[in-house]
Amino acid sequence: MGTSDSHERWRTAWDAAVGRGQVRDADFTTLSGLEVDPVYGPPDSDAEAADSRFERIGWPGQFPFTRGLYPTGYRGRPWTIRQFAGFGNAKQTNERYRMILQAGGGGLSVAFDMPSLMGRDSDDPKALGEVGHCGVAIDSAADMEVLFSGIDLGATTTSMTISGPAVPIFCMYVVAAERQGVDPGILNGTLQTDIYKEYIAQKEWLFAPEPHLRLIGDLMEFTSARMPAYKPLSVSGYHIREAGATAAQELAFTLADGFGYVELGLSRGLDIDAFAPGLSFFFDAHIDFFEEIAKFRAARRIWARWMRDRFGAKSEKSQWLRFHTQTAGVSLTAQQPYNNVVRTAVEALAGVLGGSNSLHTNALDETLALPSERAAEIALRTQQVIAEETGVVNVADPLGGSWYVEALTDRLEDEAEKIFAQILELGERTGGHAIGPITAGLLRGIEDGWFSAEIAESAFAYQTELERGRKRVVGVNCHTDSLTEDLEILRVSHEVERDQVALLAERRAARDAAAVERALADMVAVARTDANLIEPMLAAVRAEATLGEICDALRAEWGEYAEPARF
Repeated sequence: MGTSDSHERWRTAWDAAVGRGQVRDADFTTLSGLEVDPVYGPPDSDAEAADSRFERIGWPGQFPFTRGLYPTGYRGRPWTIRQFAGFGNAKQTNERYRMILQAGGGGLSVAFDMPSLMGRDSDDPKALGEVGHCGVAIDSAADMEVLFSGIDLGATTTSMTISGPAVPIFCMYVVAAERQGVDPGILNGTLQTDIYKEYIAQKEWLFAPEPHLRLIGDLMEFTSARMPAYKPLSVSGYHIREAGATAAQELAFTLADGFGYVELGLSRGLDIDAFAPGLSFFFDAHIDFFEEIAKFRAARRIWARWMRDRFGAKSEKSQWLRFHTQTAGVSLTAQQPYNNVVRTAVEALAGVLGGSNSLHTNALDETLALPSERAAEIALRTQQVIAEETGVVNVADPLGGSWYVEALTDRLEDEAEKIFAQILELGERTGGHAIGPITAGLLRGIEDGWFSAEIAESAFAYQTELERGRKRVVGVNCHTDSLTEDLEILRVSHEVERDQVALLAERRAARDAAAVERALADMVAVARTDANLIEPMLAAVRAEATLGEICDALRAEWGEYAEPARF
């Protein structure tokens, strides 16, 4: 189809969206009052045809979605302001959530403490000193009820950033909704669940890869059949980038992980056009402004092409790459911390110009501690200033057609394709895998330490340039004079751990212990078969089995994973 036809298709889609009331009634003029069009492109069809790039660039809402998923851009649907938060106990975090929602946040994103991330209860000896410190402590469905007390889960989209014990945490979320009287079938949110990035970068796993993939497959089956709006997987590049990867590595490793989960769904006999729309992504918005914008645009294009041409996805929603963005925590500095407000604003703007579907902005004090209320409010207001004052919502993909941005987009796509070829080659060395060729490459790369080595080399190269002064960070290796005083930071009291452990003991004493034991035994019995584990795990959660008890029962069955030593 010619490019002039593609413009007519965009115009038809735009007019249809207007007719359906999907374009917001708002002021879409410049600050000076000038009218602006909803999108810009070549001035006429001849110019489109003469531009060899245009097939790769296109119009918003059209394959390959380089310029965004929707013909209306942010005029139709602004990004969701989704601030990541969690600290102390469930009651304290609930208070912060209420503050975020009352201040204009559009959704919630749960940060869990380290014991929860590792599938351990607050009274586990290995949890000592960590309860409530890097996120909220969640031990059981009762904690999840408190976490969302007074917040209608049927009307609030909730993201939960947890991977190793993601499935039991998901079950606690479902049970909390049931106890609110909400039908779980209408729940709309996102669970991270991405175990590949744990082996590649973050190192928060419970078992070897295969049992984790079994759980993820079970979750995909369950949500596809029972919770159609819920997204059971958020494939995370954020943690890969924070570990030291380049933009191209973040892009390629993340999308390869996503392709692996597509293979997993297909291996379960799921219809790709039924489960693929439930996959979402999570990217880092780093400080190199144009490189980040190009990365996001390339990600949409690569995903759409692979989903259509390699995996046979026919529906547009299956070809869409929907993603959440968080500004780069690793770019924040303890020196001159108020500079972090500027960094976060620049990174957030890159995320928006790259077409993020939802966004979290880091607080200026996060390099020192969990955000204070004041810092969290500044982070939230950063997004609101961008949305309300800058005019960036007026035009879809305003940098589309820029010689620089398009060249960067093409370059990152090319670099990513080279990495995909390496991953496929790794898989061929193993003789393949029953799930699929990308899965074979991912598992071989994890076992061989290939991913970790690639990231380590990139991190070392950057650190070397930083120490030589060739890469510059204001307040760290240049412009170091400052009048900045020490910040007042949020401190989590040791009383949080003491009180959480006492509360956990009370709940254990009040529950039906025999019912818990039966439910856990039933769950383990199902784990020894090929049957889906979600229902028996939900039964254990309803009986008030704790996170640690559920994970320990499966650890005893499947064993724990230790990363091979490498030198």
